[in-house]
Amino acid sequence: MWKDFMKNKAFLLMALPGAIWLVLFFYIPVLGNVVAFKDFQYSDGGFFKSLSQSPWVGFENFKFLFSSSNAYLITRNTVLYNVGFILINLLFAIVFAVILSEIRSKKMIKVYQTSMLLPYFISWVIISYFVYAFLSPDKGLLNAIITGNGGEAINWYNEPRFWPFILLFLGVWKGIGYNSIIYFASIMGIDPTYYEAAMVDGATKWQQIKNVTIPQLVPLITILSILAVGNIFKADFGLFYQIPRNSGALYEVTSVLDTYIYNGLTSSGDIGMASAAGLYQSVVGCILVVGANLFVRRFDEESALF
Repeated sequence: MWKDFMKNKAFLLMALPGAIWLVLFFYIPVLGNVVAFKDFQYSDGGFFKSLSQSPWVGFENFKFLFSSSNAYLITRNTVLYNVGFILINLLFAIVFAVILSEIRSKKMIKVYQTSMLLPYFISWVIISYFVYAFLSPDKGLLNAIITGNGGEAINWYNEPRFWPFILLFLGVWKGIGYNSIIYFASIMGIDPTYYEAAMVDGATKWQQIKNVTIPQLVPLITILSILAVGNIFKADFGLFYQIPRNSGALYEVTSVLDTYIYNGLTSSGDIGMASAAGLYQSVVGCILVVGANLFVRRFDEESALF
């Protein structure tokens, strides 16, 4: 044991900051989940004194999610949007990764990768202003084009029917660079002798992609899909809150679990309710990850996450 530690001490020291960060910001805060079962009221004595003095209420805080008349709506929106993101991101990420792998100019690959990755690092707040420049009812670019061609201006922020497509497009656009780079790195790690053997057999480029590239990507696709399924009850708060500008007229298609919790917290100030919602998301996510992994493990043990 000690010999192995000394042999790998350089790597362990490199991993130490990340391990400390996980303990401080992930494992220790888990103890705070007890707030979900209390009528938490913050007092001058600090968090721990407030926690000890707050009365237990059991599962009362969870009723906020399940007894609401909007429970079905927010659950439907959250799940369907995430399913759409998983499927569309998977398709476009693989397509773009394959395209990048066929580019022979290293300089152009860097240009394309940087261009695709840039949106990933832009805040949703900034993106919301760009979107508003296009969709503004009176000065937006799209309305200017529509009215310039004899059409009638659209009040985009009061028309729910357009927003599922807008949100899906923006979500995929922002994440496509990051997702494609992961698959691109995996493609670059495929043994080139597979492609050489395929070319000797007379395989076309499409046949090489279909019979060599895609099968080699299956383990990575499976692992990333399992992790994505674990987040199916979580939504990107910035996307669903900032982009529609929290317009009440759009709640039918933009209200998801995270924005619903936030709006409830800002109106009631009930920290216990927000903690219950976060705990609910985490527990459901854990169950989904374990279930998806067991399903994959049943058909292909090597592609399972654990």
